[in-house]
Amino acid sequence: METEKHTILITVANRVGVMARVAGLLSSRGFNIESIVGAPTEDPDIYKITLTLFGTEEKIEQLAKQLNKLIDTIKVVEVSHGKSYIIREYLLLKVSAKKSRTEIFELIRVFNAKVVDVTKTHLTIDLAGPPIKIQRLIDLLMPYGIKEYVRTGGIALGEN
Repeated sequence: METEKHTILITVANRVGVMARVAGLLSSRGFNIESIVGAPTEDPDIYKITLTLFGTEEKIEQLAKQLNKLIDTIKVVEVSHGKSYIIREYLLLKVSAKKSRTEIFELIRVFNAKVVDVTKTHLTIDLAGPPIKIQRLIDLLMPYGIKEYVRTGGIALGEN
C-alpha cells in the first residue's frame, strides 16, 4: 500500500490533556505529525482537532479506530479522500524587499495576499488558502530572499 497525506478531523470534549493524549497515541503508533491544530467550536465544550499526517489507508483506518477509543473523543472523520471538504492554512511570511518591490507587490496582488508590515528592508505578508496556494507563494518568493515564515498547518471542514 502507498503512503499518502491524510487529513483527519477529530471532535473531542474540551478537557485538559486531550491534545496530549491524541499526540501520545500518534507517537506510540509511530506516526510523525505533519500538523495538528486544535481549536474551539461554536460549542465551548467541544473542540475540533485537525490532524495532517502520512500513512497507508490501512494504518489510517487503524488509527481512526484507536482515536475513537479515547475517552474524550466524540467523532473521527478522515476527510482526505472525501468529495466535499475544505482545507485551509494561514501563512505569515517576511521577505526581503530592498529590490524588486514592484514584482513582489504584483505577486501579492495575484495571490490575493495582504501586506501587514513594511520596513526599508522587508515586507511581511499574510495569506490564507489551500495548502497548495500557500506553497506556491513561498516557492515564488524564495528567489527574493525569504527571511522567515510560519504556517499554521491545515484546518478543515468536512461534509458532515
